[in-house]
Amino acid sequence: MRDLLFGGILLAGVLYGIRAPWVAIIGWTWISMMNPHAYSWRFHDFPVAQVFALSAFTGLLVSKDKKQFVITRETVVFMLFMAWMCITLPFSFFFNDSFELWKRVMKIDVMLLLTLAVLYTRKHIMAFAWIVALSLAFYGVKGGLFTLAHGGSYKVWGPDGGYIEGNNEIGLALVMIIPLLMFLKTTVEGKWGRRALTGIMLLCAIAALGTHSRGALLAISAMLVVMWWRSERRMLGLLLLPVIAVAMLSFMPEAWWDRMGTIKTYQDDSSALGRINAWIFAWNLALDNFFGGGFMVTKRALFLLYAPEPDRMHAAHSIYFMVLGEHGFVGLFLFLLLFVLTWFSAGRLRKLGRLQPETKWLSDLGAMCQVSLAGYAVGGAFLSLSYWDLPYNIMALVVLGNRWLDNKQWLTEPAKVEFFSFGKKKKAKLA
Repeated sequence: MRDLLFGGILLAGVLYGIRAPWVAIIGWTWISMMNPHAYSWRFHDFPVAQVFALSAFTGLLVSKDKKQFVITRETVVFMLFMAWMCITLPFSFFFNDSFELWKRVMKIDVMLLLTLAVLYTRKHIMAFAWIVALSLAFYGVKGGLFTLAHGGSYKVWGPDGGYIEGNNEIGLALVMIIPLLMFLKTTVEGKWGRRALTGIMLLCAIAALGTHSRGALLAISAMLVVMWWRSERRMLGLLLLPVIAVAMLSFMPEAWWDRMGTIKTYQDDSSALGRINAWIFAWNLALDNFFGGGFMVTKRALFLLYAPEPDRMHAAHSIYFMVLGEHGFVGLFLFLLLFVLTWFSAGRLRKLGRLQPETKWLSDLGAMCQVSLAGYAVGGAFLSLSYWDLPYNIMALVVLGNRWLDNKQWLTEPAKVEFFSFGKKKKAKLA
């Protein structure tokens, strides 16, 4: 049954994607973020993402849909970062291993460029936001129910394969999509739709705690601070946030509290010390090699040369030191610049979007993208997720939102775009 359902969605999406390439982009994003074919039998090893990518490129050539790739400061820096990764590849210490990861990263990045070219209407932007958020929310609902059922005694893990397989990685993923779900909630009219999204957000937060990830806890704390600072009722938030936190944390077991307590006593934690050793290793490697060491540098031969403790070999587990070690200081500069510019462009959306009722949704989008980026900046400091799709998808949402605003498409597009319906009378809207 699952094979028939998935096969039908795949066939319909691929065929319609040739006519409307934005549909193929949505399908590719769904596959890339959620990995749904892993739950089928016959499509488990089928190259589903490649099929959607082929559909999108075919549609780009033959469809009559509008294609509009606008050069912005974010897209320029993004393409420079892509180019720099291509330049550093030949200088990799372990070329064969690096080449495999390079191919994977380039596939994601090329599809992101295609995303920026074929998504241009509000319907496209909102469909993209929905598919990104719900693809990961699936694991939030699943993991939240699992955590509640077992009282937080067992860790929540991500889907097999991909970037978010580990408990730390899925923890950050769930934390980062909560702001996107909050944004989507503001676009839904029906009360049952809003209630459903509230429940999903709560389950995602519970699942993030259930991962026992210290990085996820720090990320969600950073996001709450940003949201509290932006709130017009700071005093009320100052009173409510501790109550909510206590209510959510009260059912977590002693093992969870012991794990979180190691944040203060990192000097006694072998995992934390291993990361610090890896960070110093990455710094020394970048100082000695202008182009970095390539995508795969966690090798004993390199640790013997650059790590203060060669026997404590450990992955960087930091988006910053990962890029630094692999692509040098130039790569790190481009990586940081990309998300700093995205942050300010999201702030532009937040400010300009609220000037017109028709663009209020963009203000909400910009604000929540900033909150999500704050979680990535803090939580990513302890995770190897430098090339993962979600932060770049957030960048795409910000770029697309600014382009839609600057083109003043809200003067010609309908005031309301219906996407989901909840109940008989009220319908959810993407507005």
